[in-house]
Amino acid sequence: MPQTINLIPNPVSIQYKTGIFQVKGLPNVQNNGEFHSEIKIFQEQIQKTFGEFANFSLIICIKDNSIKESGYRIQIESEKISIFASSANGIYHGLQSLRQLFLSEYKNGEIILPQAIIEDYPHFLWRGFMLDCARHFYTKKFIKKIIDILSMHHISKFHWHLTDDQGWRFPVKKYPLLTEIGSRRKNLLDTKRYHEAGFYTEEDIREVVKYADERHIEVIPEVDIPGHTSSVLACYPGLGCTGGPYQVEDRHGIHEEVLCAGNDAIFDLASACFETLSELFPSKYVHIGGDEVLFGRWSECPKCQKRLSDIGLTKAQELQSWVTIKLVEMLLERGKIAIGWDEILEDTNLFKLPKSVVVMSWRGTKAGKKASELGYNVIMSPTTEGCYLDYKHINVPEEIGQFWGTSTIYQIYNMISKTIAEMEGNTIAGILGGQGNLWSELIYADRIAEYMIFPRICALAESLWTPFNLKNFEDFARRLEIHQKRLDLLSVIQYRGDSGFKKGKD
Repeated sequence: MPQTINLIPNPVSIQYKTGIFQVKGLPNVQNNGEFHSEIKIFQEQIQKTFGEFANFSLIICIKDNSIKESGYRIQIESEKISIFASSANGIYHGLQSLRQLFLSEYKNGEIILPQAIIEDYPHFLWRGFMLDCARHFYTKKFIKKIIDILSMHHISKFHWHLTDDQGWRFPVKKYPLLTEIGSRRKNLLDTKRYHEAGFYTEEDIREVVKYADERHIEVIPEVDIPGHTSSVLACYPGLGCTGGPYQVEDRHGIHEEVLCAGNDAIFDLASACFETLSELFPSKYVHIGGDEVLFGRWSECPKCQKRLSDIGLTKAQELQSWVTIKLVEMLLERGKIAIGWDEILEDTNLFKLPKSVVVMSWRGTKAGKKASELGYNVIMSPTTEGCYLDYKHINVPEEIGQFWGTSTIYQIYNMISKTIAEMEGNTIAGILGGQGNLWSELIYADRIAEYMIFPRICALAESLWTPFNLKNFEDFARRLEIHQKRLDLLSVIQYRGDSGFKKGKD
């Protein structure tokens, strides 16, 4: 019989009562119509794993306006389980915590739980995960699987990286070559699927967005501009500084070819992209990239030099702030808020970024702190604190992942606590939350991606959900051993670590 309730993320409080809840079979949820969609999803999730529910309903969902937004209370009694929340979002989180308990405690045809009251709500609202589908194209089926499991961990944002040098993954009607040419590579070092179907249709995107929305996850698309655009230039070479020739890149890394800042046509392209994204994605956010732009072409390009002169700038790199502001304003006109990687803060002496912009701090934590001090909202996603899930789990030759770093479970668990501890005063108020990113240069298969994501995303979820004073890595490691068996039931490939794991050595 279980003596404790072991959830990830760790709830705000668990108050144990005398006695147990014990039933034969799977108790179903009483559907009073208030939270029909959330209950339906929960039932489908449980049935997929265990089969049919029993013909009795002992789980009740109840609206309670006194509970914090996105929070819930689970009351486990001898005869029933009640879930209270002020919103559908909170009810869904409560059901997902109950899903975790079913996965670990439903054994031999019965479930036994200690009587208890679980009170819970999130510390940060932005609890994100990014999947790079530009470098390697992941199937819609796989993306939906990951979204479903992310929702069990109360992850709230799915950042969908859709464009890069190595591929363009969504259709834009005014620019059909983006998918006809930009979604395919020529070099056979890449897998065959790139030459068959390398992009998501409008129907695919709507299906993924709806699927995520039903699980209370917001999908944020990214179109990377003005760098990382070889896939664009291969289709429309007139948008570059040299006119080409260009190709959809097979090589990884940073490339010198960028959109020409002296050519107004690049904003026609951006406008068409933003129109498409506005139609397909209900999210109020659009990520515009802005990272790793090389300025050599702009320094040599007559059009870019004329632009510099016309707007009163002297250095080619200052053009990026001018381009970024144009993109931000175009999104604001469509009711969208721009997110950009932290490079967008640089060289903004003359052209200041609007305060609506959200900065995603990836090159360590300094840019995030600076952005917050300047009054911008910030999402922390530093490579230095475990947030890059394409890094190796542990630094040994046999381990898959980028060779220049490791991202440990221990690092990512403590990422947000460490960041906040280093900040002062009101700057903390600008931190929306944090995010883990899986870049896919080396991650060519779905199952390898799972191995890189799990269980590090579990640590990120607790890092962002659970209040600082309740976080304890040793206790998390204990609960994770139980939790990984739940993930096994969901057919998740995952890293298991070695004997040093509990001490944070891997």
